[in-house]
Amino acid sequence: MTPSPPTDAELNVLIRARLASLGIDLDQLPPGTTADPETGSPGRDSVLASLRSFMRGTVATLAAYQLPAPAGTDPATAAALSQQRAPMLYPSISLEWRK
Repeated sequence: MTPSPPTDAELNVLIRARLASLGIDLDQLPPGTTADPETGSPGRDSVLASLRSFMRGTVATLAAYQLPAPAGTDPATAAALSQQRAPMLYPSISLEWRK
């Protein structure tokens, strides 16, 4: 059974939580879909719609990507290899990101 795609409300919760963890509060944007005429800030609803579209398209495509396994590799091992983190020049920096 394939999982059902997330609803708009579920994606909104995910997006708001992720942005809040980065210190970004969407409630600071003007409500609705029209931009603020004085500041040019986009409306909160249009930002959420754009981010939902990004999450449904780009993130799903990236999540489905798997690195090709070397010839003769056991399929179970190949799946684990494709989920490894990319090598980093300075791995100690990434430790701060994972906290």
